[in-house]
Amino acid sequence: MTILITAGPTVEAIDPVRYLTNRSSGKMGYALAEAAATMGHRVILVSGPTQLDVPDGVDFIPVESADDMYEAVANWIKKADIAIMAAAVADYKMAQVAEQKIKKSADQDTLTLQLVKTRDILGSARQQMNFTGTLIGFAAETEKLITNARNKLQRKNCDLIVANDVSRADIGFHADDNEIVLVSEQGEEPLAKASKEHLAHVILEKAIQLATK
Repeated sequence: MTILITAGPTVEAIDPVRYLTNRSSGKMGYALAEAAATMGHRVILVSGPTQLDVPDGVDFIPVESADDMYEAVANWIKKADIAIMAAAVADYKMAQVAEQKIKKSADQDTLTLQLVKTRDILGSARQQMNFTGTLIGFAAETEKLITNARNKLQRKNCDLIVANDVSRADIGFHADDNEIVLVSEQGEEPLAKASKEHLAHVILEKAIQLATK
């Protein structure tokens, strides 16, 4: 099978030297990519900036912004049987990126940034990108984990949502372990805290099961 995986954060420019981003390390997405390649699948890894080594045997597509990631996914998803959207994509970007560095003003104590929504990659996969394969999203939540994950499952027309509580330091963005709940139309399947490498194999097994049923 061909599996497209998104990973890492996105970086949204404010001016030539500053940007907006998030705490995603990319570890979960890269673990998925490595596991899928080890299992013998073709892997297309679309990744924002990380400090991680690219797994052997994958087609690596580096991107920076949410717009970059949207375009890359739209271009590659048509080749995939399974799409796993593990990236932490920015929900907002600058309405207009400053051409020059924004200088600190001596007579101004606050600075207002005008932000606009980024394009919804996961939510666009079905209708805008015409993806008909198995679609898996991630829900990184700080509250109402199952409720928010189930809402996302329905709104984004996914086959599976991988939900995790990112408010916990021991399983947060930079941790080596995770504790997840697999949310589908059939119900919820909690998975105990384990390494992201182990959980990657479990997620892939579930994804392949959904793709071949």
